[in-house]
Amino acid sequence: MQFEGIYTPAITPLAADGSIDKAAFAEVLESLIAARVHGIVIAGSTGEYYAHTTQERLELATYAKEVIGTRAQLIIGTGAVRTEESVEYARLAKVLKADAILVGTPPYALPTEAENAAHALAIDAAAGLPVMLYNYPGRMGMSMGREFFQTVTQASKNFVAIKESSGQTGQLHMLACEFPQIALSCGWDDQALEFFAWGARSWVCAGSNFIPREHIALYEACVVEKDFDKGRRIMAALMPLMDFLEGGKFVQSIKYGCELAGLKTGGVRAPLQGMTDAEKQGLQAVVAKLKSDVAAITGGKH
Repeated sequence: MQFEGIYTPAITPLAADGSIDKAAFAEVLESLIAARVHGIVIAGSTGEYYAHTTQERLELATYAKEVIGTRAQLIIGTGAVRTEESVEYARLAKVLKADAILVGTPPYALPTEAENAAHALAIDAAAGLPVMLYNYPGRMGMSMGREFFQTVTQASKNFVAIKESSGQTGQLHMLACEFPQIALSCGWDDQALEFFAWGARSWVCAGSNFIPREHIALYEACVVEKDFDKGRRIMAALMPLMDFLEGGKFVQSIKYGCELAGLKTGGVRAPLQGMTDAEKQGLQAVVAKLKSDVAAITGGKH
């Protein structure tokens, strides 16, 4: 499997009673397919997987496959504290014939490199599918390092990509130079240009839930057209959104952005809370200017 393009970690809309709104979820998926994103990630951080029960996650992944079919690549997240639970999600991904699974470090446990590799290999063995690793030490407490990458790549050919979300350029350089068999995917939004310069051909970006065309425009400029002058202009237009999202209330902001795009999202699950009116107005202004600026750069093609 080749990871190329924009991969959207889909939001999970909620009904008024806090349950998952499956009809609204289908609309989210349809909007992404219509926008021609290249892949959809289910049970990513943006999808609030950590606030879902095991049964909800199994049902949501199954429903996503029903809706998406083969119209976009489907990547199923396996994140969990317990290896056994991650294995359960991997087994479902195999049954559903998902295109790939997303495998991260279990949070809170603080495993060693060897322990983390054993965790990843157990998940891989259950699915037998292409694996996109997910390195996000800011959430998980530990970073995947050389020992981890050497162990998993020597043991299995399925570890073919990584969503690198450490924010450390040194990690980016190490992966590009020492582990070229692991395709880079940008997982730190304000470094997208740097990732593309270092050979990444995909970007897993939450903002593409509501402005997919603008994210696709950057991918196409850098990867397809190889026009980094154009890419820098698009990236500069996107930066105010990146800064806003990193200011806090990330998932809430993504969901409100989807509301601005006409999608039904509902609230967020505790412990998260909603945005203030001032925060909503701020995001609305950022998005309006961003869309105008990118349209001017691309000639309105996106």
